[in-house]
Amino acid sequence: MRRYPAGSYFQTHSPAGKRITVMGLGLNGGGEEAVRFFLKRGAFVTATDLKSEAELAKTVRALKDDPALDAARLRFALGRHELADFADADAVIKNPAVKYEGNRFLAAARTVESDLSTFLALSASPIIAVSGSKGKSTTASAIHYGLCRAGFTAFLGGNITVSPLSFLEQTTVRTPVVLELSSWQLADLAGRGILRPRVAVITPIMRDHQNWYGSMKSYVADKKVIYAGQDASAWTICAARDPWGDEFAAETPARVLRYGAAPLPDGSFGAWLEPDGTGMIRLPDMREPAVAVDALLIPGRQNRLNVLNAALALAALGVPPETCRTAFAEWRGIPHRLEYFREWQPAPGCAVRFYNDTTATVPEAAAAAVQAFGKPVHLIAGGTDKSLDFAPLADALKAPGAVFLAASICLLAGSGTDKLIPLLDERGVAYEGPHDSLEGLLRALRTRLLRRFSAARQNGETDAQEIVVFSPGATSFGMFQNEFDRGERFKKAVAEIFRER
Repeated sequence: MRRYPAGSYFQTHSPAGKRITVMGLGLNGGGEEAVRFFLKRGAFVTATDLKSEAELAKTVRALKDDPALDAARLRFALGRHELADFADADAVIKNPAVKYEGNRFLAAARTVESDLSTFLALSASPIIAVSGSKGKSTTASAIHYGLCRAGFTAFLGGNITVSPLSFLEQTTVRTPVVLELSSWQLADLAGRGILRPRVAVITPIMRDHQNWYGSMKSYVADKKVIYAGQDASAWTICAARDPWGDEFAAETPARVLRYGAAPLPDGSFGAWLEPDGTGMIRLPDMREPAVAVDALLIPGRQNRLNVLNAALALAALGVPPETCRTAFAEWRGIPHRLEYFREWQPAPGCAVRFYNDTTATVPEAAAAAVQAFGKPVHLIAGGTDKSLDFAPLADALKAPGAVFLAASICLLAGSGTDKLIPLLDERGVAYEGPHDSLEGLLRALRTRLLRRFSAARQNGETDAQEIVVFSPGATSFGMFQNEFDRGERFKKAVAEIFRER
């Protein structure tokens, strides 16, 4: 974990007239928003990326065609990096997916910042920060939704593909900002002292990004940045009955709230799920526990825990649990996270519901998706490995007594799939594939579903309902640009292949 100088360059320097290099233009808005932000503030901007102009055509076109931007102060260096663009810049805005260690371009820079460090230096908003390995996007989005329902003007940004620079000018001391933060984004903030969240939520920690970090110790060290700048007036929310949660609770300078899937020990404060799924909250100023989560539209016990964590964060900010309970009963979740988006009815009494869970990029997340519906699902999984153990997913697909928890398993090709297949073979779990294309996989699945419905009708069934879940449990490199591209292409392919006939 690299230690940056305290503070931010932009706490003491105006961008006007400065030479700014944006490293990593990208396709998800972060680099593009940084370019817009600095151009509008009078800087001279160089946007550089190893991807070619053809690969970044959409982003480049959006910047070139924007009449609000001064194109004379914008230069592109695409398909390459030039050392002078870093050495001569007043500040370099780094994409969080770029490693600092061993990078000669960043080593040549006078000052290295990120869109988040810039935002935190310039905004006076109270911050609610969310990180972890699983559930952070759902948790952050639910907190934002709950704040808005409670009457706040609130904003959501960070790793959820919305740069906070896009709404910086609208923020004040009265507008709370929810930031979803990846371990890489937190690493870029380490040692600066500018991340001081009023509430820090750490969702469950599990093995992730080990191809980047090489050890859980270094991975978790970056996660700890989320509470390093807190004080005794703030709150840290972390898992109960969990070794990482215990470590976070012991280290944070803030007050601690714990969460879990089972009731907390007497005297503990935080949130838990009752056996029936009801979410309870107990805070130090409450005489008795209160219901904060009841009926939900989004499926799965893990999602209940994510929403409960959101309710706990809101309660720590003073939002009544009853307000949370009412608001979350109407929340439909977020795109790409167990997102219901289509139903196919090929014949009377036959229906298939499709769910897009493309942001399940670790095996444990795909395992949770399999178990979220209370019935066997048709699982589409597989992708690129990032040095993870796929045993949790393989184990989730077979219960004791050789009961299979998936109606079928369809695999996409990839290095992660190559690790999963032997584990399925060892457990005697059948699967289809691996397929070299998403379209080919879906056509094969369509044929099998039609056969399944035909057999059901022959057996006299009049209400045949199936669920298809795209929950890869792996990353998306190779076949897709990223997990969001993967999810959009999945939805598009389903719309084309599963037409009602």
